[in-house]
Amino acid sequence: MSDDLRQSPLRRAHEQAGARLVPFGGWEMPLQYPGGTVAEHMACRTGAAVFDVSHLGTVRVRGAGAHRALQRAFTNDLDRVGVGSAQYTHLLDPVDASVLDDIIVWWLGADVFEVMPNASNTDRVVAALRDGADEPDAVPAPPAGGGGAGGGLEIADVTADRAVIAVQGPEARDRVAAAGGESAASVGRFKVAEARFGEIPVTVAGTGYTGEDGVEMSVGVEDAETVWRRLLEAEVVPAGLGARDTLRLEAGLPLHGHELGAGITPLQAGLGWVVRWDKGDFRGRAALAAEREAGPHRRLRGLLAAKGRPPRDGCTVRRGGEPVGVVTSGNFSPVLGQGIALALLSPEVAVGDEAVIDVRGRDLPAKVVKTPFHR
Repeated sequence: MSDDLRQSPLRRAHEQAGARLVPFGGWEMPLQYPGGTVAEHMACRTGAAVFDVSHLGTVRVRGAGAHRALQRAFTNDLDRVGVGSAQYTHLLDPVDASVLDDIIVWWLGADVFEVMPNASNTDRVVAALRDGADEPDAVPAPPAGGGGAGGGLEIADVTADRAVIAVQGPEARDRVAAAGGESAASVGRFKVAEARFGEIPVTVAGTGYTGEDGVEMSVGVEDAETVWRRLLEAEVVPAGLGARDTLRLEAGLPLHGHELGAGITPLQAGLGWVVRWDKGDFRGRAALAAEREAGPHRRLRGLLAAKGRPPRDGCTVRRGGEPVGVVTSGNFSPVLGQGIALALLSPEVAVGDEAVIDVRGRDLPAKVVKTPFHR
C-alpha cells in the first residue's frame, strides 16, 4: 500500500481479523473479511453488521454564524429539523449545479454542528463553509480549544481525532445495547445525541447507508478499538466496503462518483427533495433553477436485470435498439438473486419499460423499475 494512504484507527483490528485492505478515497480500508462479501451482506439484512466508516470526514462548525454558513453552503434547510437531528444535504458546483458532495450534518447544539463529507471531499467542503460564513477568513481552531458556541465562528477538520463505527441491521440496536451501549442504541432515526458506550463517551446518530435501521457512532481514536471489539463479542459481524456497496445499491442509495458527481445534479439523480427552494439563497441555486426550468436531460432509474452476468458501471443501456443512457452502478443482489443497476437514462424512459444492457458485448435484458430494489 502507498505510504500516502490514510489509516483508520481500527486498522490493527482489521488486520487481526484477516480483512483484505484496499485503497478507497485516499484511505486504506477493509474490502471484505474471510467470510466473504455475500455473508457480510446477509448478516446486515438478517441480523447486525458493523462497518468502519472512519474514511468519512468530520468538519466541526461552531460559534456565531455556524447555522448561517451551513444554510448558505448546502441545499437542504436545517430549520426543517432542529437541534438534535441529522440531515442529508448536497454541496453544489456554483456553475453547473453538479453535486460536489453529498453530506450528513449532525446538529449537536444551538451553534454546534458536525458536517460529514465523503472520503476525499473534506477540503472542498471546508472551503465552501468558509465562503458561506459571515467571517469567510475564519481559520480552524484546535478541536479542544477555547471559543465555542458563544465565540467566533470555528471551522475545524477533526477527522483525525475520531473513528466512525456504523452498526446496521434489524438487530443492530439490540446488539449495541448488549455490548454496553444502551444509551447509544436508544438514539432515534435521524436523531443525534451524546451517549455512552459503557464508560466511553460517543456521539451517536440514527443514520446509515444500508437501507437497514441502525446507528453510527463517532468515538475518540483512543477508544475506537475497544468499542469495535465489544461489538464483535456481542456477535455483530464485521463487514467491509464490498458489502456496504451491495447493500446501498439494493437500497437504491447514490454513491458519490457514480450517481452523484461532475455533471450530475440533484434533479438528474431524482433527489430534488434535498433542495429547499424556500429557504433563501444557497451555493449553486441559480444554475439548478435554470435546469429546473428547462427540465433535466436525464434521470436516474433502477434496472432489474435478467439472470446472468450482472451489469457494471459504464455499460450502455438501449431501448428499441437505440442508446438511452449508461449504468452508473451495477452488481449482483444477494437478496434478489439477480443483477440490479442504477442508470442515468433519457427522461422519456419510464418505469415499466423494457431495456437491454450491453455487458461486454452481450445483451442483458432488463426492466426499468422503481427503487429501492429491496425494502
